[in-house]
Amino acid sequence: MNDFSVIPVNTGIYSLSEAAKLTGVSTSRIRRWLKGYDFRKGKSVHHSNSIWEGQLKPLENKISLGFLDLIEIRFVEAFLAAGVSWKTMRLAHNRARKQIGSEHPFCSNQFVTDGRKILLQQANESSDQALIDIITNQQEFRRIVEPFLKELEFAKDNQLARWWPLGKERAVVLDPVRNFGQPTAASSGIPTQVLARSLKANTSIEAVARWYEVQPDEVRDAVEFERRLAA
Repeated sequence: MNDFSVIPVNTGIYSLSEAAKLTGVSTSRIRRWLKGYDFRKGKSVHHSNSIWEGQLKPLENKISLGFLDLIEIRFVEAFLAAGVSWKTMRLAHNRARKQIGSEHPFCSNQFVTDGRKILLQQANESSDQALIDIITNQQEFRRIVEPFLKELEFAKDNQLARWWPLGKERAVVLDPVRNFGQPTAASSGIPTQVLARSLKANTSIEAVARWYEVQPDEVRDAVEFERRLAA
């Protein structure tokens, strides 16, 4: 059993498989990004370092991730999927980390204002045309970044506070200070997994809502969210 007493209350905790489900990025890719990997070039074996240091140390020799790690993964994956090279993404992340002063620079609201400039500097130095095209085309940059930003809530210190995976108008939230960051019904604080499983044993959403003394919308959104994760 994991020793949750060693986890800071505002960090959240996710297994590698949970992180993969929540971000849509495979466990093998997440592992490489956080741990690095060895590769062969000619007769020599080389090591590629991690992109960033995870929030948590391994628990029971297994990779554990924090809340900020989840969001960082989503941003990195979005740029890689848009055609940015692995090498440029690594260098751009390192530049952003140094300039913003955070191990998780994409999780800072400062990246929203300074991010394009930071990425453009690295794109020009690396001559990565894919990233140059993304940064210089405001519409393309928006297409990649804005869907994430609409789901994120920042605190007054510009640090990421919550993730609303169905949108801020819906009732599902990932908040690192609640339920160790697990997906939760926003008003009641009941894990979405609990509500979704309860529906299988009851006849209707209304019955589950009465049982847990929550609004039917919370149950409905929890069920939809869990179905998306399972898809």
